[in-house]
Amino acid sequence: MTTPARFFCADAARLRGDPLAGTAPYGSSWVLIEYRAGWPSNGFDGLGIEPEVKARVLAAARAERARVLLIRRHGRGRTDVPPRWAVLRYDRDGAHRQVWGTWHHDRDLGGVVAALEGPGEPGHPPVVLVCTHGPHDPCCAVRGRPVAGALSEVWPRLVWECTHVGGDRFAANVLVAPDGVYYGGLDARSAVAVVEEHLADRIRPDHLRGYTDLVPPQQAALSAVLHHTGPSGRHDYVIEETVRDEDRWRIHVAGRLAGLSAFEVEIRAHRAPPHRLTCRGASLGSAVYYEVTSLRPG
Repeated sequence: MTTPARFFCADAARLRGDPLAGTAPYGSSWVLIEYRAGWPSNGFDGLGIEPEVKARVLAAARAERARVLLIRRHGRGRTDVPPRWAVLRYDRDGAHRQVWGTWHHDRDLGGVVAALEGPGEPGHPPVVLVCTHGPHDPCCAVRGRPVAGALSEVWPRLVWECTHVGGDRFAANVLVAPDGVYYGGLDARSAVAVVEEHLADRIRPDHLRGYTDLVPPQQAALSAVLHHTGPSGRHDYVIEETVRDEDRWRIHVAGRLAGLSAFEVEIRAHRAPPHRLTCRGASLGSAVYYEVTSLRPG
């Protein structure tokens, strides 16, 4: 009897040609907690730390709509230094606001709560997060770990492996925070090129899932503009107006710098046929995609 081939959601998404644009989860704050032992399938929620501490951190994160991610260095990193935690925030003016600390005991994570309540400090470099959360989805490990290894060789101080960031079928996924920029469908070679360009403030649309301060139709519109104009800086374009009419949007994208044009982008949402969207999920799901129906100077 023939054994059925193992299903990998990222392989299936590539065969279907699932579009990347408009798939970045919304948000502008992240809590990072370094945890060097095995990661539970549900990440921080599944850690066996003091219940009261965990509840305080989760409540503070929910209040700020912050995503909590476990992180570690590729290859597990050094063990002679205490693990770190961080709170990262994106400001619309482009400032990076971050607070970093260390923890020896569970109660030290109370620093996360205090940091979420404060403004944070500017001047830190961005953090490059690579989802390698195999217990959540095998594709994240299979495709994410080679990417984490390649990026860590070039930027060892910036790169961390992390737990689930969303969009398993787009593995390998990279999130640059607190810039709030998601990339997907990466391999070791393309990831180095994409991150190198990002750190030089040239966002390329090829692997761009979206900016997390925009909603999906706006992400798709901006991606269309970048495909039309070429790579641009994180804040070179701004969404000035969004008008919705049922499943259609008209979005005005304007350049903020001299020489950059403005565009009117029309977007139509449609729901794809049901597919198996994750490796572990047995049920079928139907994703919403955003089709660019028109792009013209505005």
